[in-house]
Amino acid sequence: MRHRDRAPGVEDVRDAGPQGAARRLVILRHAKSAWPDGVPDHDRPLGPRGLRDAPAAGRLLAGSFGVPDLVLCSPARRARDTWDLAAAEMDRVPPVRHDPRLYAADARDLLDIAREVPPDVGTLLLVGHNPGLEELLLLVAGAAVGDALERVRTKFPTSAVAVLRLQGPWSGLGPGAALLTDLAVPRG
Repeated sequence: MRHRDRAPGVEDVRDAGPQGAARRLVILRHAKSAWPDGVPDHDRPLGPRGLRDAPAAGRLLAGSFGVPDLVLCSPARRARDTWDLAAAEMDRVPPVRHDPRLYAADARDLLDIAREVPPDVGTLLLVGHNPGLEELLLLVAGAAVGDALERVRTKFPTSAVAVLRLQGPWSGLGPGAALLTDLAVPRG
């Protein structure tokens, strides 16, 4: 695993409760994909590096951030396969929805999707694609711990995991409303 920033003394919000409590938005970019000839973009599989890195992302999620309450995953094969390999590293698998709106979504689309999340979800994991995920991070992160925001601006690579903390309901998520507390790029 490469460098990861964590806020000293930042509270653990794994069990964030309803309405006014802190919530976590965890963003996982799909692992490195292959580009086989004649395969439509939606159906591209993971490449060798992606097959190694996706389980490492799952170990990171399970070990450092805990199992999310809900997973919203793009239906593209590379995103589904990333989630399946990551989930295999967890002691329990959370509910997952493969939402077609996540494929080719831009930041505003992703923001709208996150705002629809039920209020009883404390930790949401989005599994999807760039540039939308990177744009969403830059849109909602009003501040960051350490150099995490600068690193996202430079590149949000495949298999990267970002964790944002926000207060209040998902419906209130908006520009600058979250703190980017963690950024990691696991490598298998």
